Amino acid sequence: MTALARTILAPALAPAAPLSLDERLALTTHTMDHRLDQAAVAFEVNTAHIPSQPVELPDVALVPAPAVVPLQPHTTPIAAVLQRAHTRLTTAGWCAGQRDEQGRMCLVAAIRAEAGQGSTLEGAACAFLLDVIRREFADAETVPSWNDRQTGPATPLRILGQAADLAATRGV
Repeated sequence: MTALARTILAPALAPAAPLSLDERLALTTHTMDHRLDQAAVAFEVNTAHIPSQPVELPDVALVPAPAVVPLQPHTTPIAAVLQRAHTRLTTAGWCAGQRDEQGRMCLVAAIRAEAGQGSTLEGAACAFLLDVIRREFADAETVPSWNDRQTGPATPLRILGQAADLAATRGV
């Protein structure tokens, strides 16, 4: 037999199917986790010789940061103002009264900041918000008086979010 006769031919492999987005993301996640693990070990090795003391901060109160969920921006004018006011209060903070020393603000101040003081949009947004407040709190006379009766940010933020969603649903 010749050398050619002894050669075994194997079938050619079919090209691999392209990976789906989920498969590529899983591979990338695995690769990044591996790199981060290596970086963490390298950091520990490189800083092991540095003495460290725990830092005591007795006069600092640790408060968890509020979760801010990115929202799809509303496209109607009143809904957009109410949604931006909600985002502002979530990040800057809510307070009873108009404003406080820490930069927190009331519902009307947040709406005013987002709509522009004295604009017709400010008045329309506050009127719409008052209607939403009165659905649950029938005794509410004005937005500022209702705001000042609240004891924490949960209810004002919930009502403001509901008002933004309702305005978007109604197309206002």
